[in-house]
Amino acid sequence: MFEDKYFICRKKNDAKLISYGFTKEADVYQLSAGLMNGQFLLYVFVDRCGKVSTKMIDSSSNEEYTLYKAPGAVGSFVGAVRGECETVLLDIAQKCYEPDIFHGKQTLAIIEYVQGKYGDEMEFLWEKFPDNAVWRRKDNQKWYGAVLTVSKSKLGLPSKEIAEIIDLRLAPDQIALTIDNKRYFPGWHMNKKHWYTMLLDYSVPTEEICQRIDISYTLATK
Repeated sequence: MFEDKYFICRKKNDAKLISYGFTKEADVYQLSAGLMNGQFLLYVFVDRCGKVSTKMIDSSSNEEYTLYKAPGAVGSFVGAVRGECETVLLDIAQKCYEPDIFHGKQTLAIIEYVQGKYGDEMEFLWEKFPDNAVWRRKDNQKWYGAVLTVSKSKLGLPSKEIAEIIDLRLAPDQIALTIDNKRYFPGWHMNKKHWYTMLLDYSVPTEEICQRIDISYTLATK
């Protein structure tokens, strides 16, 4: 569908939809927005699963306008209408939806831990690597953690299985004492003098990872 591409790997946040201006009827959220200086009225619908659909009405005729959804429809006018619609959808995606990239139970647990303790949301900084994200401190903007998706073979393991991993800071004198290439690995895509990596597969207990996040957060002050 026309709308799907704006919400790939994202999940709705019900509270943010309401705050944004959506109203809820039954299990469907609805929002209306004027386009092209009021020439059209765009209706945006979000169902209970987060799927988005739209309907556009010509204000003068009260008839539905559908050309903005047609891939083959070209021309400056339909292009302008489509562009304003895309602007609305992108804004909704950014303000009312959250990234839905990581699905491992341990990964989700530590994401919840960081949100609860530090109030930090994951930042997806690389368009070419949409499944890589970082946390950084609010006071100095320094990274203290990264969650990434890589092949286990990248860590030197005899498997090409895709895994979710976490990179954290550690004092240089502790790095060599910690790395065992079984549970703790040299920092993936990080300065290996200051960073190390763990698989988020419960090979390291969640409680321990949370403690190590706290250490990494403290080290990010330097």
